[in-house]
Amino acid sequence: MEQKAYHLIIIGGGPAGLSAAVAAYDAGERSILILERDTRLGGILNQCIHNGFGLHTFQEELTGPEYAQRFIDQVKDRNIDYKLDTMVLSISKGEGNAKQVVAVNEADGLMQLTADALVLAMGCRERSRGALNIPGFRPAGIFSAGTAQRLVNIEGYLPGRRVVILGSGDIGLIMARRMTLEGAKVLVCAELMPYSGGLKRNIVQCLDDFDIPLKLSHTVVRIEGKERVEAVVIAEVGPDRKPIKGTEERYECDTLLLSVGLLPENELTIGLEADMSRVTNGPLVNESLETSIPGVFAAGNVLHVHDLVDYVSEEAHLAGESAAAYIASLEAGNGPVPHAGVLITFSGGVRYTVPATADVSRIEKWLKIRYRVGDVMTNRVVSLYLNGNRVLTKKRRVMAPGEMEELVLLKKQVEEYPVVESMEIRIEEDKA
Repeated sequence: MEQKAYHLIIIGGGPAGLSAAVAAYDAGERSILILERDTRLGGILNQCIHNGFGLHTFQEELTGPEYAQRFIDQVKDRNIDYKLDTMVLSISKGEGNAKQVVAVNEADGLMQLTADALVLAMGCRERSRGALNIPGFRPAGIFSAGTAQRLVNIEGYLPGRRVVILGSGDIGLIMARRMTLEGAKVLVCAELMPYSGGLKRNIVQCLDDFDIPLKLSHTVVRIEGKERVEAVVIAEVGPDRKPIKGTEERYECDTLLLSVGLLPENELTIGLEADMSRVTNGPLVNESLETSIPGVFAAGNVLHVHDLVDYVSEEAHLAGESAAAYIASLEAGNGPVPHAGVLITFSGGVRYTVPATADVSRIEKWLKIRYRVGDVMTNRVVSLYLNGNRVLTKKRRVMAPGEMEELVLLKKQVEEYPVVESMEIRIEEDKA
């Protein structure tokens, strides 16, 4: 078994892992290894051939592969080590501050690697049909939207000719357009919730521009066909999300695409026994994106599902810098810094925040708090309170669950609070 030590190991070579590696290198760290299970770097971006990436990061509009290539080039220019076709089997605590990583690939066989710090950047996966309890047979023609995207964009196969889409997540919306452009007929996009789970721009560009109907508060109640999908029946649902009898509509089709949510890939994180969020299914992190395990950081969709890859890269940049600072602290003989932050509480419709805790004394310039709401809201004021005092407000005309929100707390706004005992985000009605 090969045994080798690094200062920093990054698990995942997608946009989060690449950005974290570049940031750690630029912060002075040189002993870095990226482990990627696919045959090339770039992650899911390699199959996202549509444009719309990079507007925040590079101030220009790129396709997914173009965006990924920018960071791949930066990794290669810095001679950062990476291993492809490599599956990480487990991560665990080693002796002292070390972390153990067990991985395997065809070239090296089984490897036992050690690192002072880890960045978790494993991304996310799609929720499958098995989690939905849709009645009917199990015929061919049922695909997750991401699988259909890979078939069309990379493999060159068209999954079907007449398509129904369940769920209005961004991948499903984008595949509605993609299937239409490839000559298929997308009959309807049904969404269980009374609002879309995707970005507004994708609803306009992918559904409205192609006259594809979006039926909110609808779900699939029956799939017909034994060998291949022959028809899909959808029905309206009530406030309890149960189908309403008499509202059924039957669509003759050969394909059903599922765009019903994404789940962070956190089996490794759970095995490490890090504290997890029951809302995001990702680890709980502090202002440095450090998990409850000292020296283990997380960023990107493994932490919480993002709507823009630019935010993934920005978040992972912080994780990479934080990991480099942690390693430098160990080398200076200071040891891990204890978690001393306060829990960020919230009310008024906020579902979660990232980070979950924060130590404002460690803010260098600003603290960016990202959060999602649980329902569509209009004309609201979002406020941040420290020790019960409002220090930041932000007016929002519209907020929706499909779009991430953020608050930026500047260092100068916390200087008058040498001790912070509470931090709260409140969403209130804008009465102005």
